[in-house]
Amino acid sequence: MRALWLANQQLTYRKDVSIPVPQPHEALVKVLLAGICATDIQLTKGYYPYTGVLGHEFVGQIMQAPDAPERIGERVVGEINIACGHCQLCTKGLSTHCENRSVLGIINKNGAFAEYLTLPLKNLIAVPDTVSNEVAIFTEPLAAALQIQQQLTIQATDRVLIIGAGRLGQLIAQTIVLTGCDLKVVARYPKQQQCLEMRGIHWILERNIAGHRFDIVIEATGSENGFLLAQQTVRPRGTIVLKSTFKNNVSLDLSRIIVSEVTVIGSRCGDFRPALRLLAAKLIDPSLLIDKQYPLEQGESAFEAVVRSGSLKILLIPNLV
Repeated sequence: MRALWLANQQLTYRKDVSIPVPQPHEALVKVLLAGICATDIQLTKGYYPYTGVLGHEFVGQIMQAPDAPERIGERVVGEINIACGHCQLCTKGLSTHCENRSVLGIINKNGAFAEYLTLPLKNLIAVPDTVSNEVAIFTEPLAAALQIQQQLTIQATDRVLIIGAGRLGQLIAQTIVLTGCDLKVVARYPKQQQCLEMRGIHWILERNIAGHRFDIVIEATGSENGFLLAQQTVRPRGTIVLKSTFKNNVSLDLSRIIVSEVTVIGSRCGDFRPALRLLAAKLIDPSLLIDKQYPLEQGESAFEAVVRSGSLKILLIPNLV
């Protein structure tokens, strides 16, 4: 099959990758649409020593399911963490932190930038008929955005700052604004600002931010400058949420964190089902974030487009029919 293959931080388009064979309790999925995210970019820069097919955001169709033939033909999205189910963390309900886990397109599991992939049947969730592929493709990052509200309560009286108005920052903003809080989003580029305005979300330039006034600061850039700004803008006894992967170490003002009694929370994956419900109810509109769709063979050009300043969502089409 055709696929985008990563090896030694080099991404190449290949036609000779073997179609995966579903193992017991797995399904073979034909990939209809896949999304490029910041983690994919970081993997090409050496964030994690991965070799294989990249990609973990996808919409697909079940083609083979030996243990559940009734599911053949289902249009699905997929939870990306493949847990062992029996380690100490799994038995405590922390399967996304499984000690033995594989992660689609990230750790020991070929991903979605290919014509086909395999995942356990329990990871595959049916997409409602009312949700298009172009909307459903945002299920994984939207679930990650919603995870913030599983980790802390955001009240209407809270002052919240999101640093970063890229792909993930936009989805976080669309979920946080539903709480009715006083929300501001740091947005540098015109398209980012326009997308926020279309959803009635206030954006702000970095130079106009008052220091140490926000109850909750969500860092969604994965950059040292973003993390420094988070430390400068959170109030005493406020909370910083780190929502994006960092390739390199960053500076942490521990004295400021301790003296001001600031809480720092790491936040990663979330449940797909609430995300799909929000998409089906049209309370979230991610489609305005799509910049362009590329066929799989133009994958290298697609990655170049993602890293351009102000770029939002770039999609890949592994199968044209």
